Amino acid sequence: MADFDAIVVGAGPAGEVCAGRLGENGLAVAVVEHHLVGGECSYYACMPSKALLRPAEALDEARRIPGAAEAATGELDTDAVFTRRDEVIHDLDDSVQMPWLDDRGITLLRGTARLTGERTIEVDGTEHTARRAIVLATGTGALIPPIPGLADAHAWTNRLGTTSSTIPERLLILGGGVVGVELGQAWASLGSRVSIVEGGARLIAREEELASRYVEDALAARGVDIRTGSRAVGVERNGVVKLTLENGTVLEGDEILVGVGRRPATSDLGLETVGLEPGRYVEVDEQLRVPGSDWLYAIGDVNGRALLTHMGKYQGRVAADVILGRDARIDPRSDGPLSPRVIFTEPQVAAVGHTLTSAQEAGLDVRAVDFETSGTAGGSFYGRNAPGTSRLVVDEQRRVLAGATFCGVDVGEWLHAATIAVVGQVPIDTLWHAVPCFPTRSEVWLRLFETYGL
Repeated sequence: MADFDAIVVGAGPAGEVCAGRLGENGLAVAVVEHHLVGGECSYYACMPSKALLRPAEALDEARRIPGAAEAATGELDTDAVFTRRDEVIHDLDDSVQMPWLDDRGITLLRGTARLTGERTIEVDGTEHTARRAIVLATGTGALIPPIPGLADAHAWTNRLGTTSSTIPERLLILGGGVVGVELGQAWASLGSRVSIVEGGARLIAREEELASRYVEDALAARGVDIRTGSRAVGVERNGVVKLTLENGTVLEGDEILVGVGRRPATSDLGLETVGLEPGRYVEVDEQLRVPGSDWLYAIGDVNGRALLTHMGKYQGRVAADVILGRDARIDPRSDGPLSPRVIFTEPQVAAVGHTLTSAQEAGLDVRAVDFETSGTAGGSFYGRNAPGTSRLVVDEQRRVLAGATFCGVDVGEWLHAATIAVVGQVPIDTLWHAVPCFPTRSEVWLRLFETYGL
């Protein structure tokens, strides 16, 4: 048995940030990881998917620019794309993470953790006690829906979808959310004939409808076959994959990728020993503590508040501060379904706060203001003539931004200004005096406010 001040279960981004902050402040900290230190985002999601997406996007941008377009006459070197992807994920080797842990005095416990009672866990048969806190940061895994035949079809999840170096001639994708559209674009750009099957009425349904249209049109232009309003009712693999839709249509592919959602990694965590239900998200309060407990915390995807890496890291900082005795708590304006988010398709979709529909459903008196994303002087040089719309959702009663969405080329870096405005509840009459530089694409803010009538 070993005692620590705090034990963090899960060494993904949320767990790493929390453990690091505790270690830097002098606590004896252990972090438990059964797979790779760095977690899903680093090896199987955010990072490798961007490595697969970026080459085609860079080539597209070069082809928009006279002078560069004449030089950009070749095709993607797919072997080089995969080599760079493998560099980004360190060939699925987490040894590069060890110095970071060592510098902060963090003990790494390799193995699978289970809660065994108050302040105690067992890691592969050895019990450990935490004097102050146990932090659950186990994340989520891919949800496999109960479609007949799917469990036996050797489907790709995001893990093989981001790490495979074999390009399927035909790729079927279940789900038109973020995973589906990003990996659909990535594999289409690498040469696959991609079909996306989405049961809902549109892709990326949680975002503005205009964003769905742009992404759908862009995917279609890359040759992606999009089937919205279509439910899969059967899967069969016999040499090829056959996907049967509710209307009787049968699609064929060489691989099938499932991207319909996530499930919390809590089924075998011993939650029942502390009065919680296995297999469910772990409910927490504004200090990331499990209600009724002064020692058990849950951060990142495992609490279900906002399944986003940056929000897990934010929660890790807050939880660490609470454990250190500071008066810290998450801000509801920052954390939850209104968190900042980017979909790295082309065009990108960058959003924070409410969409027009969600604001109206929340009972807010709002007005949407739209302007063409490339309709500024700066748009002559970056994202030239590319489709896209920028939208502000203005709370008319408070005269602050309730939300913002940017659709266009490489707009993810724009989002933080909108996040500051939304979280800080900066009056639009004040934002009017935040003058954007000429000729940058940030002048879209000026055009939006002019359109609003300021």
